[in-house]
Amino acid sequence: MRVCLAWLGDPAQVAAVQGTPGPWREIVVAGPGLLLVETDETVSRVYHELKWLLSDDCALLVAPVAERPKARGAARGTVAWLRARLPLPDRE
Repeated sequence: MRVCLAWLGDPAQVAAVQGTPGPWREIVVAGPGLLLVETDETVSRVYHELKWLLSDDCALLVAPVAERPKARGAARGTVAWLRARLPLPDRE
């Protein structure tokens, strides 16, 4: 299982992704145009599946998230969702 962070350049297009079957177990909206994706697939596969759901002019960025990021101002439940899926970063 991996977590990916996906940014959609047009937040209105989140509706095209939510509830649509894809190579993900769950998608959480963390903020306007910002998605957290739980998947067993590669980042490339998630990227392409999202790209095919969006209009051609919608910017898209997908990146893996290996450790729990710091978050403030994210949508309700985002931090708990991340806590349940990702380890804390190593402390120096």
